[in-house]
Amino acid sequence: MSHFSLIYLGLFSLIITVLSFFNIIYSYYFNLYLNQNSYIYSLIVSLILGLIFLIKKKDDYKITIYHKILTVISGYFILPLIISIPFYFSIYNISFLDSYFEAISGFTSTGFTIFYNIRHLDESLILWRSSSQWIGGLYFLFSIILLIDIFDNNLKKSLTNFLSFNTSETLKQSSKILILYTLLTFFIFVILKIFDLRSLDSFNLSMTLVSSGGFIPVNNLSSIINTNTKEIIFSFTMLVSFFSIFLSYNLLFIRNKNISFFHEDILLFAYLTTLLIFFYLLFNFDYNFSVILLSLVSSISNIGISLDQSPKNLSFIFLILVIIGGSFVSTSSGIRLLKLYALFKFTINNLISHVKPKNVFLNKHFFLNISFEKNEISRYFLSVLLFIISLFILTSFLTISGISLESSFKLSILTLMNTVNSSMHGLGDFDFQELQFFTKYYLIFFMIIGRVELLTLLIICKKFLFKS
Repeated sequence: MSHFSLIYLGLFSLIITVLSFFNIIYSYYFNLYLNQNSYIYSLIVSLILGLIFLIKKKDDYKITIYHKILTVISGYFILPLIISIPFYFSIYNISFLDSYFEAISGFTSTGFTIFYNIRHLDESLILWRSSSQWIGGLYFLFSIILLIDIFDNNLKKSLTNFLSFNTSETLKQSSKILILYTLLTFFIFVILKIFDLRSLDSFNLSMTLVSSGGFIPVNNLSSIINTNTKEIIFSFTMLVSFFSIFLSYNLLFIRNKNISFFHEDILLFAYLTTLLIFFYLLFNFDYNFSVILLSLVSSISNIGISLDQSPKNLSFIFLILVIIGGSFVSTSSGIRLLKLYALFKFTINNLISHVKPKNVFLNKHFFLNISFEKNEISRYFLSVLLFIISLFILTSFLTISGISLESSFKLSILTLMNTVNSSMHGLGDFDFQELQFFTKYYLIFFMIIGRVELLTLLIICKKFLFKS
């Protein structure tokens, strides 16, 4: 590995050290001694690895986009190994594969779990599960900044006025992300605490919601989100992972911003408003709208958690919303609304141009005087195509493993979109513990694919297989 890669992974190893230390203090304070040694092991391993990574001699060669992609992908395999230590050395007799599966599921903010009864878990281990999501969400946001060059120029314009991201600008944006991510976590915690959730549940849920994760501190969300008011407030806190992480910062310093910094969030707000009106008019008479609202927001933010009362007959609609996803610079997953909007507008304009060849049709952004470039459209189309191919491959693997076709199809969508299975998808009782050995490895691999996107893997393949 290059010096840059080791520094990047070393910094996150040290963050795991801090989280391990926090769990040790928590265990001491509340006399939870059963799994305390497991956090000491993770603290020692993450601290040693972090220090070793940071003191490696500096390389002389230039950091390329290929180094950055390999670094990000390596982190998704290596860091969960450290996170899996408390699961493996806990008192619950968990195998290495199941420990790694749980760690990958948390780190990718997916939320699949091998634990059947969360109430039987030590509180410190519940906290560790939520922590794995929190650091995974932070890693994902940092990786977006690191790989900004493989996205489009309009995404850069929504972050900075600079034409390129040099080391200084990358560090600046990463520092902003760390501060905003931490403050938003605290904000969600305070809101949930104000509305009468106990401190541990509020803290665990705040780490889940800000990271777009799927782990919850109880077996059933309905046991703690048990009033209409709580359902509505909880739904609005989930929107933190739907909009851009920079939205609150841009609103605070709006005088120094132009509208290009808000163009994706404006589009997302219009999309959300349209969905709210649509669901209210069509389903308000059949269901409690606060329950519909929670399921709707949970889907578009790629969190996926739901209440028992969630309408199962709308599962296909919710899956479509999961596929669409939220903002580029958020912890949500999905194909992303901006990509689909650009593809739709480009397609419509090309179709109309054949009917009215003398007219000129511009592929411009919503509310902006910025046009989509042709290479951006090609990348967006490739992303959709790769998702369809991945969906077909994973569905085939899961079906061969003995899972029904319907469940395989739903589970494949949720895996690639890093969204937890729940009752609103008809998969609330799905048992990951009983899956075959190879099936768990399939899911581990595609959970990571969902986070890094196949497009990055194709860039690596192009580098090594099609050398010019």
